[in-house]
Amino acid sequence: MNTATASLPATGHAVVSLDDWIVRRRELLAREKALTRLGDQIARERRALPWVRIEKQYVFDTPDGPRSLAELFDGRRQLMVQHFMLGPGWEQGCKSCSYMADHLLGAEIHLQHRDVTVLLVSRAPLPEIERFRRRMGWPFQWASASGNDFNLDFHVSFPAGTRVDGEVFYNWRMTAFPKDEAPGISFFIKDDAGDVFHTYSTFGRGVEVMMGTYHLLDLAPRGRDEELDGYGMAWVRHHDRYEPAGAPMSVALAASSSPAAAAASASAASGPSTSAATSSCCGPNA
Repeated sequence: MNTATASLPATGHAVVSLDDWIVRRRELLAREKALTRLGDQIARERRALPWVRIEKQYVFDTPDGPRSLAELFDGRRQLMVQHFMLGPGWEQGCKSCSYMADHLLGAEIHLQHRDVTVLLVSRAPLPEIERFRRRMGWPFQWASASGNDFNLDFHVSFPAGTRVDGEVFYNWRMTAFPKDEAPGISFFIKDDAGDVFHTYSTFGRGVEVMMGTYHLLDLAPRGRDEELDGYGMAWVRHHDRYEPAGAPMSVALAASSSPAAAAASASAASGPSTSAATSSCCGPNA
């Protein structure tokens, strides 16, 4: 085989023989396997975290009437809550939270068969939630926390008067979060006596666990391709607000169409974005 190294003029990305590529791929595979093993270890440590008993009696508004947190398990022992950014009076829900929820359409049935109930919770009143849910065509169970302290206690809502020197407690630290609502994912378990325990929550970039599209893009040649965006996820739209997908653009055309496009092509060739802003619902402070 020809082992000479060439390059694509449009991108400057290295092109090698198959033999050389396999050598590089095996080197990367070793690092990928190490990352997988580290992820397995962290998952074990996550499951080993102590639990916190839920003492407060949260009552949520649902289409079936008022329901307690324990009742929202729907006969299962585990509950996953997506803290969905939809505040009182908002015209629509957060587009990035919507991107997350879209991934539940196929996952929910599998989660249910592993004893996990899926629940979305927002601080907006139930009629506003239902209006947006119908627009998006989602079948998920979605409850309103407008009448309780659930969102405040889990530090995903910051109504007027809750900031300290302009900062709020989010993602386990004080930070100048730019919005009144924030994204997150929380897990709960219910024992045989009906008592509920909080087992885990993740915020900020931790919510990427629900973004399967990102995990696939991370394998693509151009990665997430967000380097020139104002913040991570600037490109995301509600699934009913995307423009029709255009004709594919050639690599050469993308690189030569404008200086900015050329810069984007060169950046994409070096790998996906790894900035802290990636996957932020509201910009780099998320």
